[in-house]
Amino acid sequence: QVQLVESGGGVVQPGGSLRLSCAASGLSFSTNVMAWFRQALGNEREFVAAVPATKTYTDSVKGRFTISLDNTKNTLFLQMNSLRPEDTAVYYCAAKPGWYAPNSNRYLYWGQGTRVTVSS
Repeated sequence: QVQLVESGGGVVQPGGSLRLSCAASGLSFSTNVMAWFRQALGNEREFVAAVPATKTYTDSVKGRFTISLDNTKNTLFLQMNSLRPEDTAVYYCAAKPGWYAPNSNRYLYWGQGTRVTVSS
């Protein structure tokens, strides 16, 4: 049984940083694409970053966010720096077997989400 459990969300001022974690069980990082999505109130779920063979980011977070894996701990991370109010959203960890895809409907496994609020 696959489980993805996110943590690390919170309230931060503009320009601040947060690190999100996603503890994964029941799947292998070597055969799955691991990704972060986010969903702001009233918006569709949006791709943020993925870590297949090469790391991929949506344009709005390039240079500010870094996705990484710790294979020894089966944990996915998203380091978020220089946060902006428009980064406010619920952030979800997701996984899919096989090849990278930015479409949320291609991902089989989802965490429950962790809320990030960027506000002064």
